Amino acid sequence: MTKTGILLIDCPDRSGIAAAVSDFLYRRNANILHADQHQDAERGLFLMRVEWDLDGFALGFDECTREFAAIAERFQMRWKLERSDKPHRVALFVSKYDHCLVDLLYRHHSGELACEIPLVIGNHPEAERWAEFYGVPFFHIPITGASKAEAEGNQLALLAEYQVDLVVMARYMQVLSSEFIAEFGHPIINVHHSFLPAFSGAKPYHRALERGVKLIGATAHYATQDLDEGPIIEQDVMRISHRDGLEDLLQKGRDLEKMVLSRAVRWHIGHRVLVYDRKTVVFD
Repeated sequence: MTKTGILLIDCPDRSGIAAAVSDFLYRRNANILHADQHQDAERGLFLMRVEWDLDGFALGFDECTREFAAIAERFQMRWKLERSDKPHRVALFVSKYDHCLVDLLYRHHSGELACEIPLVIGNHPEAERWAEFYGVPFFHIPITGASKAEAEGNQLALLAEYQVDLVVMARYMQVLSSEFIAEFGHPIINVHHSFLPAFSGAKPYHRALERGVKLIGATAHYATQDLDEGPIIEQDVMRISHRDGLEDLLQKGRDLEKMVLSRAVRWHIGHRVLVYDRKTVVFD
């Protein structure tokens, strides 16, 4: 696999940004493999992703960071420099519904998800068999109202021990506290079984059936302190009819949830998602 450097940028829109970035890389012998950009005219923002081959690149990453800082300051950039050969370490959180967990474990096992999965954490024990099947340590941390703070403390200790930098809530049916999100300090991806902002919160398929909708959906988004309000990464929908009962909606929804969550995780670990304001840009 080609080792690449990846630069993600957002800044006030003005002329010369793409030229300055390209010239910086060209003068240091970079072979650019992909470059994509987007202008948000309403906010006056320029957003860009550039990926280049590290073979023959004249700078180490520390040097590149120092030298690019001058360009970043000139254009008032918010920027991140990443590399493809430093995989994310991903913890999967799960409750009783295990379809998203199994899908992610399989995709990782087959090589589709280029990351490391050092552990699975469940607040119910049922998913342990799947973690064991794929050779991933499983930790059962039950949660009740009285034990939530202690349980989250145990989770955070495990995340630190295993050096996790991404949590994926694979149908983890617990609301993470504001304290947990703040202390973890890294991205958290959640899948919600509805096409947000419709039917946020609990039992969205029940409410969709009651409302008689003709489309159901699923949404993968970054978890924030505001429930189901985080920046959306991916969504998909499926048409239903009056013939579909609750079990039909649940089954069709499970298919949507797996696809939407796996895409979001793949794009995140590929450094293709740029968050700004309450939105995301997902670069091709």
